[in-house]
Amino acid sequence: MTRSEQGRHRERHDPHWIEWLTGVVSALLVAGLLAFVGWQAFTREATPPELSVTVLTTEKTTSGHRVAFDIYNSGTTTAAAVTVIGRLAEGDRLLEENHIVFDYVAAESKATGAILFENDPAGRTVTIRPAGYTDP
Repeated sequence: MTRSEQGRHRERHDPHWIEWLTGVVSALLVAGLLAFVGWQAFTREATPPELSVTVLTTEKTTSGHRVAFDIYNSGTTTAAAVTVIGRLAEGDRLLEENHIVFDYVAAESKATGAILFENDPAGRTVTIRPAGYTDP
């Protein structure tokens, strides 16, 4: 901040109170964030990937039918090369089986994908499930 004395400007050397307040609040936020990350790093138990699938939509496409789904990983460890199998059945008869591989599904997150079927899934049983993964 500058002051004017007899038409001349000079810089003020003592910091304004808002600068002190901003510095203190910022330091507290950074310290709190570091403490939280450190606490999580030392106290969080590593659990294996826990994968589950939820079907979202079924749509007709030019080449067949698309069944969109979310795959969730509720574990605290990332799963790599996640294989998902989609089956379309009518009664006890299996009509189609398709596979899809996700590069990874991060810990405590979800990924979205779709499986394409030639036959119409309407009125038939669609089963989509995770089949396996590797440790990254």
